[in-house]
Amino acid sequence: MTCRLLIMAILFALACPPASATIGSRIWATGGVSTIEGSAGGGLVPWALLGSYASDEEWGGTLALSQAETDDYSLSVTGAGLNWNNRIELTVARQTLDLDELVFTLKDGFGLEQDELNQDIVGAKLRLAGDVLYSPWGQWSAGVQYKRQRDFTVPEAIGARDDSGTDLLLSASKLFFAAVFDRNLLMNATARATKANQGGLLGFGGDRNNDYEVMAEASVGVFVNRQWLVGAEYRQKPDNLSFASEDDWWDFFIAWVPDRRLAVTAALVNLGDIATLNDQQGLYLSLQGSF
Repeated sequence: MTCRLLIMAILFALACPPASATIGSRIWATGGVSTIEGSAGGGLVPWALLGSYASDEEWGGTLALSQAETDDYSLSVTGAGLNWNNRIELTVARQTLDLDELVFTLKDGFGLEQDELNQDIVGAKLRLAGDVLYSPWGQWSAGVQYKRQRDFTVPEAIGARDDSGTDLLLSASKLFFAAVFDRNLLMNATARATKANQGGLLGFGGDRNNDYEVMAEASVGVFVNRQWLVGAEYRQKPDNLSFASEDDWWDFFIAWVPDRRLAVTAALVNLGDIATLNDQQGLYLSLQGSF
């Protein structure tokens, strides 16, 4: 699947006509890329930026396809977003997590036959104030993500309380010009109030905790030039299930923006222990088209 995404990215780039103002007038790469939950940001962490290149009095949108492969899991994500006047972002995403290895591990104890989890995510983000480029305190946005499991069998079996939940987010992003060896530096901080287990893929709440907790998330990236961004992300996680402890996520990423219509992101991800399967590390690849 990862190779197929790469081939699609190359074909998409070759097929793209020259960039024009018809897809928005914001500056190159200021829409970020698509996260695994559909909103604009990095791969793991949402940013205060809104997707696409839509500025004031413009509409814009994004389509994204992502794949993460770790030692024992495979996560596929399809997502889409709309940006109205660079003020409101609306997004949808479908996550599919392959459970073959987990089902094999748990089958004797839990009688599980389900081999994948599917989660739908509907999100909205509002730009509250500021501009990522020119405001001294950067850009600030508030967001909400409603998540719902399509099959609750596995999460319920391991102690999750609910098959749906809502994350509340507050993000701040700022670009510092010529800050690192004369290269532009992008910094982002996000606070997330959540009850989600593994981002919601293993349900919401648990026997250990069923209350909202505020988690810290952060991203930092350096623009090598306007087409290449390299950086890292960190995402703190709640720990609601006594069945298995939950680790924080982090990654090192590189994003390529060869055209205003295309962004390709690759990352080395570390998701820690997930549902008794240890040390989940692997590769992440995402393709985003803007219109």
